[in-house]
Amino acid sequence: MKPLEGLLVIDFSQFLSGPSASLRLADLGARAIKIERPGQGDLCRQLYISNLELDGDSTLFHSINRNKQSFAADLKNPDDLARIRKLLTRADVMIQNFRPGVIEKIGLGYEQVRALNPRLVYGEITGYGNIGPWRTKPGQDLLVQSLSGLPFLNGDASQPPVPFGLAVSDMMAGAHLVQGILATLLRRGITGEGGKVEVSLLESTLDLQFEVLSTYLNDGHRSPQRSAVNNAHAYLGAPYGIYTTSDGYLALAMGSIVRLGELLACPALTTYTNPASLFDQRDEIKAILVQHLKAHTTAHWLSILEPADIWCADVLTWDRLFAHEGFQSLNMVQTIDSRPTAIMQTTRCPIRIDGAILTSPLAAPRIGEHNDILTNEFDL
Repeated sequence: MKPLEGLLVIDFSQFLSGPSASLRLADLGARAIKIERPGQGDLCRQLYISNLELDGDSTLFHSINRNKQSFAADLKNPDDLARIRKLLTRADVMIQNFRPGVIEKIGLGYEQVRALNPRLVYGEITGYGNIGPWRTKPGQDLLVQSLSGLPFLNGDASQPPVPFGLAVSDMMAGAHLVQGILATLLRRGITGEGGKVEVSLLESTLDLQFEVLSTYLNDGHRSPQRSAVNNAHAYLGAPYGIYTTSDGYLALAMGSIVRLGELLACPALTTYTNPASLFDQRDEIKAILVQHLKAHTTAHWLSILEPADIWCADVLTWDRLFAHEGFQSLNMVQTIDSRPTAIMQTTRCPIRIDGAILTSPLAAPRIGEHNDILTNEFDL
């Protein structure tokens, strides 16, 4: 039995942040019902990150909305809204990521829903919170990353700010919402009362930077200084970074530069005996490594460094990663094959419960696919 079996999640959210939260809850055993507009559905159905389409929708939509049911309802239609309100009286969790103020106008704000179901845990994701001058700005991942300062940690010093190549603000907010929902469900088990969980993309992105922001706050508000050579962490000294070898790349994490110089047969590195030099002369040290590591293959350097317990790694492409026994042993890929027109491979839930891997073959639903089933089951 999965830990959340028996819990009912009603998800009004679109795009990535909210749906990623309901996906994780569904992976853990909850029943997730996706409320969508008739005809158009979740806008993410047409949000393509490649030209690949599956059963009329983007693969992005399929990957983040698998293992759910879909109920199509026009929330501006009084009859449809009444059905949804009735469904919410049976729910354990509700998730929404409408712009601030919109859900209240619809009649499904927290206080309005709590009056229907005091035990319900109400999850809300906004872009920037419900107060302050940014509350009405578009809550889009790249925009949030940019406002959070995160891009100034990436890339080399000579480059402009570099955003993550992933929707990290959306995904972190979804993960934080799940944490808050689970904590509030636990409290409900003690008090019998539900509650409201609020997260924003901006706050989640700031929390993602807690380590370096704490350094900034306690170090005279000095701005991050990206390395000019192979930057990988603006607050860490040499050798931290990724280096080109004769046939690929080698990642080096923290460690003694003197010891590294001895192992690599690079006398120039052994002169940096002062620990402060790892940061003060970071680019100088890295420049030496850049030239030295080009001389041999990645495998050659790994054969020297790994037995000496130096923190290092090959830098794998996805092709090489997927072919490696280390990846294959994780069983991270699952096949979604509950519908012949929507067969796909995707990653599984990364959580194991009692040693069991959590997977499901259920494809993302078509818009309103489960209207009849849910109408009959919940007498809507």
